[in-house]
Amino acid sequence: MAIFSVYVVNKAGGLIYQLDSYAPRAEAEKTFSYPLDLLLKLHDERVLVAFGQRDGIRVGHAVLAINGMDVNGKYTADGKEVLEYLGNPANYPVSIRFGRPRLTSNEKLMLASMFHSLFAIGSQLSPEQGSSGIEMLETDTFKLHCYQTLTEMPIRCELFDQNLKLALEVAEKAGTFGPGS
Repeated sequence: MAIFSVYVVNKAGGLIYQLDSYAPRAEAEKTFSYPLDLLLKLHDERVLVAFGQRDGIRVGHAVLAINGMDVNGKYTADGKEVLEYLGNPANYPVSIRFGRPRLTSNEKLMLASMFHSLFAIGSQLSPEQGSSGIEMLETDTFKLHCYQTLTEMPIRCELFDQNLKLALEVAEKAGTFGPGS
């Protein structure tokens, strides 16, 4: 199992360091004719597939590029609205690349804060005195490990970044976070 991200959260629940260390997610690109046989909707300033799965395109995937040009949220590279562009029959055939949307900085802050809240609740609800709270959250597709740190201030150090990336590479090669860990 690969290490996808590292989040360092202080005791107050604030995100003080975050690193994404994963390869790009699986993406699907397909050429469509008019009308589009997928239902696209605007959600959180992104154009997402709301209905219709096919050829590796799934509900929840975002429109990442149109005709090879990256999409920025709900706008094409030249500033047109994606839904408006795809609603015009004159723009077809059109090649659209879909994939899982990347988290925004704000979403990363919210997730770190929410996880900290779950960690704190787990510590307080534990029947054992002095419980360390959540150590690992496991799903069928990933494991979320939680390690405590004494760090309180934001981490902004090139040497820290280099050493963390090196440690992640070593851990992945050694299989430290493989099945059963």
